[in-house]
Amino acid sequence: MQQYREIKSRHQDAILFFRMGDFYEMFYDDAETASRAIGLTLTSRNNGGAAEVPLAGIPVKAAAEYLRRLVGQGFRVAICEQVEDPKLAKGLVKREVVETITPGAVFADDLLDGARANYVCAIATGRDTSRDGLREQIGIAAADLSTGEWRLFLVTPMDAPAVLARLAPRELLVVRGASHPELAAAMQAVDNVLVTEREGWEFDAQLAGDELARQFDVRSLEGFGLGSDDAGAIGAAGALLRYLRELQPGGLPHLARPVVERPGGVMPLDEMTRRNLELVESLRGGELAGTLLSVLDRTTTPMGQRMLRQWLLAPLLERGAIELRLDAVTVMVRDPVGRASVRDALDGVRDVERLASKAAAGRATPRELRALGDSLARLPQVANAVRAVLSHATQGNSSGGLLTAMLDDWDDGRDCAERLTTMLVERPPLMIGEEDTIAPGRDADLDELRALRDGGKDAIATIQSQERARTGIHSLKVGYNRVFGYFLEISNANKHLVPDDYQRRQTLTGAERYVTPALKEYEEKVLSAADRIETRERELFEALRRDAGAAIRRWQQVARRVATIDVLTAFAEVAEREQYARPELNDGFDMEIVAGRHPVVERMMAREKFIPNDLVLSEDGQMIVLTGPNMAGKSTILRQVGLIQLMAQVGAYVPARRAKLPIVDRLFTRVGASDNLVRGQSTFMVEMSETSAILHTATKRSLVLLDEIGRGTSTYDGVSIAWSVSEHLHDAIGCKTVFATHYHELTQLASELGGVRNFTVSVREVGDQVLFLHRLIPGGADRSYGIEVGRLAGLPAAVIARAKEVLALLEGEGEQMAARLTADGLAVPKSVSRKGPRMKQPGGPTPQLGFFGDAAPSAMPSAMPSAVPDPALTRLADAVGALEPDQMTPLQALTALASLKQSLSD
Repeated sequence: MQQYREIKSRHQDAILFFRMGDFYEMFYDDAETASRAIGLTLTSRNNGGAAEVPLAGIPVKAAAEYLRRLVGQGFRVAICEQVEDPKLAKGLVKREVVETITPGAVFADDLLDGARANYVCAIATGRDTSRDGLREQIGIAAADLSTGEWRLFLVTPMDAPAVLARLAPRELLVVRGASHPELAAAMQAVDNVLVTEREGWEFDAQLAGDELARQFDVRSLEGFGLGSDDAGAIGAAGALLRYLRELQPGGLPHLARPVVERPGGVMPLDEMTRRNLELVESLRGGELAGTLLSVLDRTTTPMGQRMLRQWLLAPLLERGAIELRLDAVTVMVRDPVGRASVRDALDGVRDVERLASKAAAGRATPRELRALGDSLARLPQVANAVRAVLSHATQGNSSGGLLTAMLDDWDDGRDCAERLTTMLVERPPLMIGEEDTIAPGRDADLDELRALRDGGKDAIATIQSQERARTGIHSLKVGYNRVFGYFLEISNANKHLVPDDYQRRQTLTGAERYVTPALKEYEEKVLSAADRIETRERELFEALRRDAGAAIRRWQQVARRVATIDVLTAFAEVAEREQYARPELNDGFDMEIVAGRHPVVERMMAREKFIPNDLVLSEDGQMIVLTGPNMAGKSTILRQVGLIQLMAQVGAYVPARRAKLPIVDRLFTRVGASDNLVRGQSTFMVEMSETSAILHTATKRSLVLLDEIGRGTSTYDGVSIAWSVSEHLHDAIGCKTVFATHYHELTQLASELGGVRNFTVSVREVGDQVLFLHRLIPGGADRSYGIEVGRLAGLPAAVIARAKEVLALLEGEGEQMAARLTADGLAVPKSVSRKGPRMKQPGGPTPQLGFFGDAAPSAMPSAMPSAVPDPALTRLADAVGALEPDQMTPLQALTALASLKQSLSD
C-alpha cells in the first residue's frame, strides 16, 4: 500500500489501475469512482493492520472493455504494471505507470473510431509581427497518438473556432486560469471535449522550441516553416509534446514531423455551414446517414476514410491543387476496368498507419504485426493497378494529376512485408504464449523446443517400453501428477524386480512409485519446453516488431499515399455511379450551374423524381432573392448550391449536368435556426450572431447562402433587418448571394439594387390542392401556402378551415384599404395589395399594424373584439401610407411633414 500511495501521488488526476497478479485493483476514491461509473462491485480489504480500504478490481484479460467505458465517460486511467518477473523479484515486485489513457491519447482499437482521427489539441495565443502592425494570432497544435500525425495551425481569432471544429478533438489543453476571450470563443466550437489545464510556462515559445528541436533532432524549427512570428503555434506544440511524454513514459518514436497550415491554404468552414450542409454529421442527431460523407464514402481502407473526412472539412483555395485532384479523378472515371483493379488491390490493405504506429510504440500484437505485413505485401499490386490506369490515360493524352505524384518514389515495403509474412504464422494469436507465433523453420532452437514439446507422448511411451524390457516388469507404467511430476509405478507383487537405481517417491496401497535420474532429466526438458518456447518466441517477435517500428516514417508516407489513391478512386466511383460532372473552375466571379442536384436528397428518392435546377450568379446579377411556398424546395436549392461549390473545391465531381464555378474564399450557409440554451441564446440571437459573423467575414470572393433571415422577431423588425442585410451584402461586400425568404416585400430589392434578381420555386393550384413543382423560375411569389403545408402535416380539419376564414378576412383588408385610398384620391402604396396589408417600403414612417390591421369592424372575425378607429388617425395613417420617401427630394419631404403637422392641429 505504501507503493500504491507513492505511485498514486504522481497521478492524482487519473484512476490508477494497479496490477496485482492477474488483476488490476483500485483503492480508496478510485475504487468508489469506478464502482459508480462502470458498475463494479465495491468491497474492502485490511492491509497490514490498517483500517479497511475500499477496493474494486477487474481481471487483466477483461480490462479493455472497462477501459473503453471509463475513457468514454471522460476519465483518465493510469496503467500501473508489474515491470519485473514476480518469480525473480526480491521482496516487493517493482511497479511503474507505463501509460496514461485519456480520451485524446489511446492506442486500442476498441477505443478508437477507424473512420476519423483521434486528436488531442493544445491552443495558445501569440502575436504576428507583420507589415501592417501587431496582430492577434491563435496557435493550435494537434496530434493523433494512434497514427503519429502532428499538425500545427496558425489562424486568426475569427477562424480558430472553425479549425477546432474541423479537428473535433477529444481532449484540449489550455493555460490554467486563462480568461482570453478569443480562446473561450474557440473552445465553444467543440462539443464533448475533455479540457485539461496546464501551467502557463509550458506554453512558453522559447522553451517549446527547444523541446521540439530535441524531439525531432533538428537545430532549429525553420525547416518546419516556423519562425519568430509563430509563437502561438510553437507554444501550443511544446505544451502538447510535454503532455504526451507524460502520458507515454516509453517515448513517442512514431510522432511524425509537424505539418504547418497557415491561412490561405484551405477554406475555413464555420460551425453553422458545416452543420447546415450536413457534411459529416446529420442534423438529426449526429449520425452518418444523410450526410455528404455517407454519399461520397466509397473508400476501402480506414486511412482513406479518415482522409476523406479531412478533405471534406478543408476545401482547397488554390486552383492548381484542386485541378490535380480533378485530373486524377478524371482518369479513374474514364477507365472503369482499371479503377476496379485499383479497388480490388486496395481491398486487402488494413490500417497501415495505426498498425505501424503500434509497432513503433511497442504495442502491436502478433496478429496486428502480421496484418501490417499482409497489407504491405499488397502494395505492389496497388502500384501496378494505378500504373495501368495512368498508362491508358497517357494514350488518351490525359494527365494523371495527383495519381502521378503518388507513384513518384513509390515505396512498397517489399523487404519488410516479406520478413513479416515469412516469420509469423498465417494466423497468429493475440498474445505470445497462447499459440505458436513464429512460423516453423525460421529458428533452429525454437524448432527443437517444439519438437520436444510435441513429441512428449511418444517419448514417454518409449521410456515405458524400455523400462519394461530392462526390468522384466510387464505391468510397469509411466505416470504424471503435479506433485511428483513423472514417475514409474510398480505393483507390490513386482517390488523384488525393482533395479537399484530406482528412487522411491510415494507408497500406495497396492503399488510403489519411483523415479530415475534419466526420467527426471527428461521431465525437466519437457516441462520447461513450453516456458522456453514462449521466451524464445517473445525474443524473436520483439526483434521483428522493433525492426518494423524503426521504419515508421516509411509506413506513414506509404499510408498517406494509399489513402490519397483510395479517396480519389472513391470520388471516381461515385461520379460514374451518380452521373456527376467535372466542374469547370475559374478565377473570376461568375457561377453557372446547369441541372444541379442535391447529392444527398436525390439518393433518398428515385432519380427521376428529383427535379434539377439551373442557377447563375454574375457580376451584374450577384444576388438572387428566392421566394416561394413552404415545402417547395428553397432550402434544398440553397444547400445543393453550397454542396456543389464545396465538392468542387474538395476536388470531386459535382451533381450537375455542367458547372462553371469560381474559387470562393469562404462559404457561408445559414439555413434554419434553433436556440442555444447552453450559451443562453434565443433562436433570434443565434440567428443574428451567425448573420453578424457573415457580414464581418465575407469578402467579394465569398458565397453566401441565407434562408429566412429575420423571421425570429416581429414581422416589421424582421423585414427591416433582412432588407438591410441584403443591401449590405450587395453594396458593401459585393459577394455572390442567394437569399431565400418568405418576406415577399424583399422582391422590391430588384427594382432598387442593380445586381438583385428575383426567382421563385413554382407551384400549381388544382382546385383546393397545391402541387409543388420544385422548379426554379424567374419572378417573385406573393403567397407561401402555409395553410396547405399545415394540411399536409395533419392539422385538424377544423383548424385548417378556420385558418382559411382568417386568411380571407386579412386578404379582404388589403382590398378595402386600397379602395379607401383610391376613393380619397391617394396613391395605393406598394405594400397594399389584393393579398392583404404588407409592410411599406423600408424607410417609410409606418406604424406597426395589429394582427388584423386597420380593418373596419365589419371585416373583423366575429370571435375577435371590435374597436372603432379614430377617423382623424385613420386619415393621417392613410396620408402617411401614400407617401413615397425614396422618390421625394428633401424639400418635398419637409413640405409633406409640415402639411401633416398642420392637419393634426386642424
